[in-house]
Formats: sequence, structure tokens, C-alpha cells
Amino acid sequence: MSTEQKLMIFCDFDGTITENDNIVAIMKRFAPPEWESIKEDVLAQRMSIRNGVGQFFRLLPSSLKKEMTEFILHDARIREGFEDFVEYTKSQDIELIVVSGGMDFFVHPLLQKYDLPIYCNEAKFDEETIRVEWPHGCDSHCENECGCCKPSILRSIGGQRRKIVIGDSITDLQAAKQADFVIARDFLLQKCQELNLPHASFTTFYDVIKILKQPEVMT
Repeated sequence: MSTEQKLMIFCDFDGTITENDNIVAIMKRFAPPEWESIKEDVLAQRMSIRNGVGQFFRLLPSSLKKEMTEFILHDARIREGFEDFVEYTKSQDIELIVVSGGMDFFVHPLLQKYDLPIYCNEAKFDEETIRVEWPHGCDSHCENECGCCKPSILRSIGGQRRKIVIGDSITDLQAAKQADFVIARDFLLQKCQELNLPHASFTTFYDVIKILKQPEVMT
């Protein structure tokens, strides 16, 4: 199989690799109540993901960095089968990329042992409240203010390869629309059904491995 024909998987982090959404967990634990109305505006697509996430973290004082990091490293749960899934992709010469709307201060520590390419946002603690930087913003083909723009990353590095998106939420929707196949759960699964996108559902990464072994998914 040539380089251009190889499979490339773009996998979400929060709610996908981890069982829970870590940003939501942080907000529930540390943020004042107004974070809830911001979340509803993002889910209803009345507010961009970038604007919403930026507002989330502006609700939190930078002095919470250590406490938040310790909380997430203790609270986060890696979804069953992920380590075997990583090994499977390596054995099959499948390129696995993590694309996350999460923050570097918890994404990198939680995934350190897997040695994977990671695209995520960056939290800065140099002001009174936390500000977010967006090193992977939207390209000229996207006007959704994604924050970490997953469809732009797909366009940038995917080339002509067959692209699979694995995800669960609104942050994965635009990437799912341009993928060859989607492996989805929760909100993203509902959207794949509504939009008739080629997809399969999953609960654990053992399900993902089984899906990837199907000929119609791989080619």
C-alpha cells in the first residue's frame, strides 16, 4: 500500500479516548454557574467552540493550575481497549493522530506513555484568569471558529489518504463531514445518523478494532 493509500485515523480525546469530557469535569468542579449557559450556547451552535471554550477558562483563576491538573490526572479514565487499539494501529501501519479541543496541561500528561502525535489547544496561566491560545486555528476553508480546527488539520496533513474520524461531540462534527468514515458515539453518532454520514457506533476501543477489521471500512 502506497503512502497516499494508507489509512489515517483522527481521534478525539475528551469523551472519546477518555470516558468523560475533561473540560466539562473541570467546569463542574471549579467554575461558577454561568459556565452552563455558555455550554448550552455552544451545543446549540449559537456560539463558536473557540469563543465558548475561551470563555469557559476565563471564568477560572490561573492560581488553580496545580489543583486542576491534579484533579484531572486523578479523575480522567482512559476508555477500555485504548492501549490495545494503539498497538493495533501500529501493527497495521495505520497512522493515528490525536486531535483534541482540550488543553495541553492535561492532554499531554494523560497520553504521554502512548507516544502519539497530538494537536490540542494551549492554556496560559500568565494572567489573573486562564487564557487559551489556539495554535491549530481554522484555515481559509473554515469559518466556524473551531479553536483546534479538526477539519483544517485533516486538510493539512491528510492528503489523499483514506481518513477515519473517531469522536463523540460537536467539536468533531465538521471533521466528520469530510471523513471517509466515522466511528462515533453520543452527540456525534446522532449527527451522523441525521446527515447520513458513513459511520459505525462504538462503546470501547475493542469495538473500534472490530470495525477497522471490516473490509468496507479499510478501503
